[in-house]
Order: sequence, then structure tokens, then C-alpha cells
Amino acid sequence: MSSISTPRPVSTPVVLPVSKSVLWLVGTVLIALAVYYFIGVDQGAVSVFGKDMHIHEFVHDARHFLGFPCH
Repeated sequence: MSSISTPRPVSTPVVLPVSKSVLWLVGTVLIALAVYYFIGVDQGAVSVFGKDMHIHEFVHDARHFLGFPCH
């Protein structure tokens, strides 16, 4: 019995230039800091956006779930 071997495709790694990876890293950090601010810091009454409680109420349950004090 003879077996026919088929060539397997060789996987090549994705090469990302340093400039693009730095751009992705900075963007990710900025988005993470914005999410942290809105969930962990923004209290509504002392908000950067005035006394608007919309953001506070939108993330209210997530704030308690993650252990941030709220009221």
C-alpha cells in the first residue's frame, strides 16, 4: 500500500511594524482610561460633564459589580 503525502501549508506569523503597534497600544490605553473614568470615577455630581447623571445611571450596575463605591 502506498500513501500519498500532500504538502501542508506553512503558517507564517503576522509581522506588525513598530509604528503600527505603538499606535494600537496608545489607542487601547486611551479607550481603557476613558472606560475606567466613566465606570470608576464619574459620580454624576462631580462629573467633568456637569451635573448630568446619564452616564452614571448607565454604568450604575457595572460600577457595583466591579466593586466601586457609588453612593
